[in-house]
Amino acid sequence: MSVALPAATVRTQVTVPLRFPDGYATTARVFTFDGLADGREHLAFGLGDRSAPRDRDAARQAAPLVRPHSECLTGDVFGSQRCDCGPQLREAVERITDRGGFLLYLRQEGRGIGLYAKLEAYALQDAGLDTYEANLALGHRPDERDYGVAAQMLGALGVPRIALLSNNPDKAKQLGRLGVTVTERVPTGVFLSAANAGYLAAKASRGEHLLDLPLVHD
Repeated sequence: MSVALPAATVRTQVTVPLRFPDGYATTARVFTFDGLADGREHLAFGLGDRSAPRDRDAARQAAPLVRPHSECLTGDVFGSQRCDCGPQLREAVERITDRGGFLLYLRQEGRGIGLYAKLEAYALQDAGLDTYEANLALGHRPDERDYGVAAQMLGALGVPRIALLSNNPDKAKQLGRLGVTVTERVPTGVFLSAANAGYLAAKASRGEHLLDLPLVHD
């Protein structure tokens, strides 16, 4: 059974050239919205064949590749190695550009708990807790993200069907309940490093993310 949400509308759309530190460059059509349920300033980046001004017949086109990407200031902007967010963002932009679709940049820092709380969770992780245990110790749920605004954004863009670029089954479940048809789930890469190995292991074991991680033997 799907959940009905208020309709959102496109507020502004503007073309923005993008360039990443490794030299990769592309062009995005950046959309802002009115009427999003949480009142935050979420963005949609139209890439590839969706970087042109919005087509009223978009719903009749093939399902675009879509990644709902939760904001991570430390990883996306400053290149923190404690998570895989920055590499996932970089990968998503190129893959969506190649296939055509949207990157939904969602202002849900720290799996929805906020930037300061995320850094407090980092301190608890340094004391031995994993990323989910740290959120619980701070009085939060393990993952507080809500993809209702993502569904509203897709509705405003005229996109009822998507190929979902994600390793997180919860994204597909939530979007399905919200009336978005997920035609396929496309896995992202696994960006494993010595600094984020514990974080990725917790995502796989506690968060049920579909990650093909190498076995670690004592």
